[in-house]
Amino acid sequence: MIRRPPRSTLFPYTTLFRSRKFFEQMAHSYVVTAHKPTAVTACVTGNFTSPDDLNLILAKNTRLEIYVVTPEGLRPIKEIVLYGKVAKMKLYRPGNENKDLLFLLTCRYNAMVLECVQQRDSIEIITKAHGNVADRIGRQSETGSIVIFDPECRCIGLRLYDGLFKVIPLEKDNRELKAFSIRLEEQIVQDIEFLYGCKAPTVLLIHQDTNGRHLKTYEISLREKEFGIGPWKRDNVESEASIVIAVPEPFGGALVIGQESVTYHNGEVYIATAPPMIKQSTIMCYGKVDMNGSRYLLGDMAGRLFMLLLEKEEKMDGTCVVRDLKVELLGEVSIPECITYLDNGVVYIGSRLGDSQLIKLNVTANEFGSFVEVMETFTNLGPIVDMCVVDLERQGQGQLVTCSGAYKEGSLRIIRNGIGIHEHASTEFAGIKGIWPLRTVPGSTRDNFLVVSFVGETRALMLNGEEVEETELSGFDNDQQTFHASNVVGDQLIQITATGVRLISLMSQSLIAEWQPPSGRKLSVVACNSHQVVCAIGSAVHYLEIESGKVTLINSHVMEHEVACLDVSPVKSGSERSDVCVVGLWTDVSARILCLPSFQELHKEMLGGEIIPRSILMTTFEGIHYLLCALGDGSLFYFSFNVETGVLSDRKKVTLGTQPTLLKTFRSLSTTNVFACSDRPTVVYSSNHKLVFSNVNLREVNYMCPLNSEGYPDSLALANDNTLTIGTIDEIQKLHIRTVSLGETPRRIAYQEATQTFGVITMRIDYQESNGVTQSRPSASTQAQNISSSALMSTLIKAGSSCSVAEQHGMEVEVHNFLVLDQHTFEVLHCHQMMANEYALSLISTKLGDDPTTYYVISTAMVIPDESEPKIGRIVIFRYNEGKLHQVAEKEIKGACYSLLEFNGKLLASINSTVRLFEWTAERELRVECSYLNNIIALYLKTKGDFVIVGDLMRSITLLAYKSMEGTFEEIARDYQPNWMAAIEILDDDTFLGAENSFNLFVCQKDSAATTDEERQRLQEVGQFHLGEFVNVFRHGSLVMQHPGESSTPTQGSVLFGTVHGAKDLSRSFLETFLTSYLKFKTG
Repeated sequence: MIRRPPRSTLFPYTTLFRSRKFFEQMAHSYVVTAHKPTAVTACVTGNFTSPDDLNLILAKNTRLEIYVVTPEGLRPIKEIVLYGKVAKMKLYRPGNENKDLLFLLTCRYNAMVLECVQQRDSIEIITKAHGNVADRIGRQSETGSIVIFDPECRCIGLRLYDGLFKVIPLEKDNRELKAFSIRLEEQIVQDIEFLYGCKAPTVLLIHQDTNGRHLKTYEISLREKEFGIGPWKRDNVESEASIVIAVPEPFGGALVIGQESVTYHNGEVYIATAPPMIKQSTIMCYGKVDMNGSRYLLGDMAGRLFMLLLEKEEKMDGTCVVRDLKVELLGEVSIPECITYLDNGVVYIGSRLGDSQLIKLNVTANEFGSFVEVMETFTNLGPIVDMCVVDLERQGQGQLVTCSGAYKEGSLRIIRNGIGIHEHASTEFAGIKGIWPLRTVPGSTRDNFLVVSFVGETRALMLNGEEVEETELSGFDNDQQTFHASNVVGDQLIQITATGVRLISLMSQSLIAEWQPPSGRKLSVVACNSHQVVCAIGSAVHYLEIESGKVTLINSHVMEHEVACLDVSPVKSGSERSDVCVVGLWTDVSARILCLPSFQELHKEMLGGEIIPRSILMTTFEGIHYLLCALGDGSLFYFSFNVETGVLSDRKKVTLGTQPTLLKTFRSLSTTNVFACSDRPTVVYSSNHKLVFSNVNLREVNYMCPLNSEGYPDSLALANDNTLTIGTIDEIQKLHIRTVSLGETPRRIAYQEATQTFGVITMRIDYQESNGVTQSRPSASTQAQNISSSALMSTLIKAGSSCSVAEQHGMEVEVHNFLVLDQHTFEVLHCHQMMANEYALSLISTKLGDDPTTYYVISTAMVIPDESEPKIGRIVIFRYNEGKLHQVAEKEIKGACYSLLEFNGKLLASINSTVRLFEWTAERELRVECSYLNNIIALYLKTKGDFVIVGDLMRSITLLAYKSMEGTFEEIARDYQPNWMAAIEILDDDTFLGAENSFNLFVCQKDSAATTDEERQRLQEVGQFHLGEFVNVFRHGSLVMQHPGESSTPTQGSVLFGTVHGAKDLSRSFLETFLTSYLKFKTG
């Protein structure tokens, strides 16, 4: 492995520019976080915010999250963003404090001590001390940084470099953390810990030499700043011993955790246990349960949770000693990165590879033999290895499908942006034509009926708590289709049907007044509020007023054309009546503002086109009045509305769906919102005096009404063609994440629209046994409907050939698979297993040449431990058809193919240090057309037109041009900075985005207008940004629904990128005409 020094110090948290000329030329870009890091790297529990609060503090890369542990669960109280990646985190309590202090060490070795200060309702985090403990020279330890605290809080110990141990004395009121170094004879230190009950600070370490691993203790002299001889040592402990746990008094001593055994040492006593169950995987972390150290929780890489119990023996002199060690398997959890015991059997499992969990340890096992009960799960997207942006529902909004997690926590995550509806109840109803809530109890503020309208009939549903049952509603005409129903003035109900307007008394539960259209004609369109009714018959409009016990016709008017829609919603603050009504007309496709009761026309707005208005609505957002008019094709006009003059202004148009849209108002958190019912349901609300259109996570809604009953407070009733649903709505727009568990590591994903499937490359861990490979656990690849194998299908490389490796008994074996999943159900339709030692590296779905068939193309490498790099591999072409996967072709290649792309109907591949272009022949074979050789290792490829950019292992970005006439690649320009690339993307014809291994983003630009060849051949770095996250993948796309016609900031499109810690960010370029001041990168 070639290592390089970090370049993070070159990139501060602001953007740099190399020349004013490039600054003036390039588009302006910014970076914003769409989803914060979710992978937990450290967690601690203690009394941080106050002496009485039990806090859980989580470190998620550059963020700290502080929670209070309550009987109801974890309550978040503070989130802190740091200018640094958290490497280690510890809570400690000096003797003069009544609550804990937080010590942090960042990856750049900045150390700090934080204190929480509460002032009334506000919580402030202040820095009590800080300092940088890095050395100018020194080899960073390959086993990671270690931070330990003396139990008496006399000093902090740090192992950062091989051969050095740093000590920070903890002195009162010292604002600067200063460390001194002590030379360590032992170069390879696996773990180190302070021991309890020692007069001087004493450390115990596990170190390794040519003879094995050993235990050794040192006393630290804070005055002399050097090590003294420790009280005891022990040679030749288990060869895989890796964790030291210092045991508090009265026991003292330490526990040593290895691959096969757990041992207790205190210099005099040696007790060991070697339970067979811990041999199957490596113990990764531990959490102390009791303050006296008698119980510990251990977590391994297989996600198993163990309880380690120290059995005590009380001697005649009253002292306690350890008599025996017992290890018991409690159950399975997420693969833990850290474990912390909270209280009353509740444990927090922080995971980097899967979802974090809050679990409860039960006294008795469940039916599966597990003592673990999962109380709450916290979604973690990390590590995001690959992703694709798709619009599965054809709604103009991208969904992100990510390859997330690893090993048994591997999963696909389907991420969609929008407002969520949380379903509480649903029932089957076909053909619903309208729904309305009613309150039949006088004086009540709670709805207790739901009126559901159908063609030719009306049904009433009674809401009794959470129970919903169909019943009769006295006074209602159930044999007619209801056009409108609601509570109105004077403790009355109103029902409007085609035959007339019916007024029902709440007191007598009977009909008390009725108005019928003249000459027995049928009503076609109605609108109503608590005092007024406006209804239409063809082009005739009638205005009625509602009073106690009667409904009176006030005026009638004939419009120029037939009425398509009406509204009479009150918009003036505090008023229950409207002075105007709005009318949408057929034929001329216009909206008219009419004064009531005279029907005098105040304003006429021609909408244009031939699509008639289907719904019109007056509403108020943030004190501003609007008129919304939805057409039959899913488009929506909206205007600023002057209610005094009736004048419309500031006309705008958006496209919400493709079907007729129905507009309904509802209130959420004391604010007015509009629900647009259509094939793409949308919530319209105002933010900063601008209308926002947020899609809802439902496929189709035809009708909607607000519902506020005892069993379903602050809810919505929603109806589509077949179902009536009651649910609550999210307060804000957010990301909605659906998890498809795979049980193995997903590596690459591709979407194939032609077959409506996803292709996914996965890796699972099996075990080598004497009779062959044994599966370690059920997973997606082992439970597929159909399974095939390259060992049986390949004609180029045969299993058992020289590529095969004799595996040792019990060794872990990586098995790579290609899965085909249904795009709707995500059911595994087919699994194709690669050969032994064959690693699948890249995957695309594409058409090749003139062949109309869409193929899945996979590249692989034969990985042999003795080889420095793969020397042989394959490109395999599959066709999925009628539920079966067929291998169409395969091509042997001389190396590992790290990246595949479709390029002008051909196949572009990066194979070790070369970039090769293959053409697809009529015989369905791949033939090499041309190659480019000037790379160290070509890891990444991206194309646009005839241009190709190559991301190299250590030579940054190279721009190539394909010469179709000559059939060759020509190097146009390259970035000469020594960037070790992690991901690349093309922003436009001249601008390229890169991510490198020191957590930085940079933008390169080709200077086509340069005057010399040397300048034209150089890609200039024109923007740099320290992200603090390792980027694995870039993808063009957006999670925001695109509303054609909506005016917005002009941008050139966005790039989504996924990171190791589960953060999902967005990079977007402004057009140069919009921002002229400076290139600004913004983190959010």
